[in-house]
Amino acid sequence: MTNLTQLTLSDAVDGLKAKQFSSKEITQAFLTEIEKSNPHLNAYVVVTADKALKMAEASDANLKAGKGGRLEGAPLGIKDLFCTAGVRTTACSNILGEFTPTYESTVTQNLWDQGAVMLGKLNMDEFAMGSANETSRFGPPASPWRRQGSNVKLTAGGSSGGSATAVSADLCLAATASDTGGSIRQPAAFTGTVGIKPTYGRASRYGMVAFASSLDQAGPLAKNVKDAALMLEIMCSADAKDSTSLHLPVPEWTKSVGQSVKGMRIGIPKEYRVDGMPDEIEKLWQQGIAWLKAEGATIVDVSLPHTKYALPAYYIVAPAEASSNLARYDGIRYGARQSGDGSLTSTYETTRATGFGAEVQRRLLIGTYVLSAGYYDAYYLRAQKVRTKILEDFEKAFEQCDALLTPATPSAAFGYGEKGVDPVEMYLNDIFTVTANLAGLPAIAVPAGIDAQGLPLGLQVIGKALDEEACFKVAGAIERAANFTARPARWW
Repeated sequence: MTNLTQLTLSDAVDGLKAKQFSSKEITQAFLTEIEKSNPHLNAYVVVTADKALKMAEASDANLKAGKGGRLEGAPLGIKDLFCTAGVRTTACSNILGEFTPTYESTVTQNLWDQGAVMLGKLNMDEFAMGSANETSRFGPPASPWRRQGSNVKLTAGGSSGGSATAVSADLCLAATASDTGGSIRQPAAFTGTVGIKPTYGRASRYGMVAFASSLDQAGPLAKNVKDAALMLEIMCSADAKDSTSLHLPVPEWTKSVGQSVKGMRIGIPKEYRVDGMPDEIEKLWQQGIAWLKAEGATIVDVSLPHTKYALPAYYIVAPAEASSNLARYDGIRYGARQSGDGSLTSTYETTRATGFGAEVQRRLLIGTYVLSAGYYDAYYLRAQKVRTKILEDFEKAFEQCDALLTPATPSAAFGYGEKGVDPVEMYLNDIFTVTANLAGLPAIAVPAGIDAQGLPLGLQVIGKALDEEACFKVAGAIERAANFTARPARWW
């Protein structure tokens, strides 16, 4: 039998239902692998071994009785952004201390309701602020990928670096993640995995630690497109506890994955060619276009003229919302507290100064500045107007096409410390991904090739609002054509 940890989620679910192995066996296989690998990869910040085995036993009883949900007995990893009842949830920030929620996020509850098993909580950038997972209080995870002939420790991307590492290194069947400006799609592209951000409002944000409320959206990281569709179907739901939740039925996206793209019109936005982009990214993009043409799709050139303003607009809107959301962390009600000189003001100041990391502090200062009385109109209001223009660009483009094909990232994964000196250089990693968040559109990253140094490269498909089906169709076609089977060489 194949090593149980190397199965795809869909194959594992089928194997469990066919009683080829038990949930306890596959869960134990993952726990053993995590124990061996996590000291080197740092993907998990909490391992819930006892809880996982109890959940696996319950799943085995359900499977024996011929009952069970769509993920019955399947072991998953959960990003440390999702509240999990009785399990520490810190968003990888010191300010939350040992915070242990008494309630469950809607997304994780949906997974447990379908029989999934929780292996533990996964590493991430502090409060999901980062493009390299360098800002976690627990230290960065290491990508299982390495450049050929090099021992340089590479990023798995951010902010969902722990989720990407765990899926890529076979430390879970699939993982939850979140995407505010590319935090699902960029790690997916860096690690040869599949990640989708659904339309804003598809997945409930209840129980997700907030970063930027009008941009945050939950989604999965998985080993292939079908697994991503299966995870997303279960993660998404209407939720009365989230006022931005869409009260719409969740389609059967798994049925879209194998469908033909014949007759579809695929838009190629000219603005996604940026200065300094490696030839390999352009070549991969052209290869993706050729694959879709060969599958019967029509290629259409489109323009998204306000794309160049997307990154600056994002880095005004996101920090502004963060400064509002993170005001609740004051050391008084929950989380870590530093008393200072004992006064209330000193407690606030000392708690925040020691609790928030440098990148979070930087964004909070930017956000507070752009919301301040003298600058609100000049920055925040103007950024929101730009955001409207970006959405209008997409709406015009989608009059000519059914989906857009772009690169997922401007480069392959980079080494830790290679881009950390200038924050703007780090922010530029989100250049291809932030537009979908600003416009609230679904977008998926799918592995499509390998660069000259043996690292994965991904393509991105952006769909119309509520048209995840098109994303899955096109991503499925790219996956079939690319036949991406590369695996990281085991060094850990």
